[in-house]
Amino acid sequence: MTPDRIATESLLRTGHRAFSASRSGLARQRTRTGTAMNAIVSPAMTASLASRMQDLLVTQRAAFLREGAPTLAQRRADLQKLKSAILARQPEIEAALRQDFGHRSMHETAAMEILPVIQGINYQRRKLRSWMRPQRRHVPMTFQPARAWVEYQPLGVVGIMSPWNYPVSLALMPLATALAAGNRAMIKPSEFTPASSALLVDLLAQTFAPEQVVVLTGDDAVGREFASLPFDHLFFTGNTPVGRAVMRAASEHLVPVTLELGGKSPVLVEAGHPLAHAAAAIAYGKLANAGQTCIAPDYVLVHQDALDEFVREYDQAVRSLYPAGPKSADATSVINERQFQRLHALLDDARSHGAQVHEVGVNPADAAARPHHIAPTVVLGATDQMRVMQEEIFGPVLPVIGYRDLDTAIAFFNARPRPLALYYFGNHGASIRKVLASTTSGNVTVNNTLMHYAQEDLPFGGVGASGIGAYHGIEGFRALSHAKGVYQQGKWNLSGLLRPPFGSMATLILKSLLR
Repeated sequence: MTPDRIATESLLRTGHRAFSASRSGLARQRTRTGTAMNAIVSPAMTASLASRMQDLLVTQRAAFLREGAPTLAQRRADLQKLKSAILARQPEIEAALRQDFGHRSMHETAAMEILPVIQGINYQRRKLRSWMRPQRRHVPMTFQPARAWVEYQPLGVVGIMSPWNYPVSLALMPLATALAAGNRAMIKPSEFTPASSALLVDLLAQTFAPEQVVVLTGDDAVGREFASLPFDHLFFTGNTPVGRAVMRAASEHLVPVTLELGGKSPVLVEAGHPLAHAAAAIAYGKLANAGQTCIAPDYVLVHQDALDEFVREYDQAVRSLYPAGPKSADATSVINERQFQRLHALLDDARSHGAQVHEVGVNPADAAARPHHIAPTVVLGATDQMRVMQEEIFGPVLPVIGYRDLDTAIAFFNARPRPLALYYFGNHGASIRKVLASTTSGNVTVNNTLMHYAQEDLPFGGVGASGIGAYHGIEGFRALSHAKGVYQQGKWNLSGLLRPPFGSMATLILKSLLR
């Protein structure tokens, strides 16, 4: 082992100990005092955190400059190492997520955390050669003979801030994208999933050299300092208010950002569409991971003549998905007490404003027997005055709203911030085209929910309040690459005549070109 490598690993080990100690101490102090984090972090502690993370960034950037852009073979090997490490520790991943959530089905973890990453890696490995190939660009006749092309080169060091709702996949899929683009990465996972974060630290330390990939755990004090680092790109997944703060912090160093946020992703069920089909797909999308999914259906617009029938079909769909009700082994818990109380506050607020709140499915009262569990719930009569229609729900609560016609439904969507996803159920081509043309959202799935996320050849990302930038597919590779345009001049071209001293020939050429 070289002296540089020994020094680097010593620094990283020390950094991990410091971050862990800071996190546990801050958590104990917050528990005792109940105060906000920014009120208990001393200036000296903040300076120490910033200095430590800055050192880690400098170490990775120095390694990037020293070793240069990785080859196609190196990138494919890195992706394969990541894939193999994930599959080798799949049982540990499932156990860690079960511990963090209190209860989560191993099948749900495999399908929604592990499978998307593995499929994404497989796709990237297949496509990398074509993505990395320089792209030839057109050169006008005026500048011939010459060549122009675009080369996609790594940015350097990418910062990744991942959320608690899918703490493994939403850390590792951005990481895979960063590696495919030839970058190094520093990852800050959520403090609300400590078991998963600890597993990520160990898994990635066992898989990659620390100057290539490192995980920094810690509370929101660490997160704030992390977002302020001068990365070459910062990738954040989380809610919109925190996304705004992350973007402000990144702007201090003009760090480009990809923000994968959320919002209130709506569903529109066309009049006459089979409600059993729509309800089954909506129930799955709404209740997977207990609704704690950034692209979960947030509310549904159903034709006003079909409201009661839709609620009956939704109840039946919930019963089919969870035949044991809240006691089902497949029903995920809400992540923690804070989120559990927030969801109850949304329901209490809706009731106080006159909404009808109905628990659905088998034995919904059994939810009280499981910690942090909320039975699938329908809210009828929701209005804009209710918090349930103002905030992203992020739980198993579904407002169902009646509409008159397609135009009023579209107007309802367009009067609100642009969502991360939009869902449409209907088979009339003209109506589908009208919805697609008249609304703006991150992505759309027609006649299902969530499935656009699993299409690796589609970009995934938001627009407006639901996010900036996209990843998955070639869009992800390009988001974490620099598109460098190159122009190579031949021996001579007409542009050489457009230099002083100007004469009649320059006048003639300009007159010809300015037509």
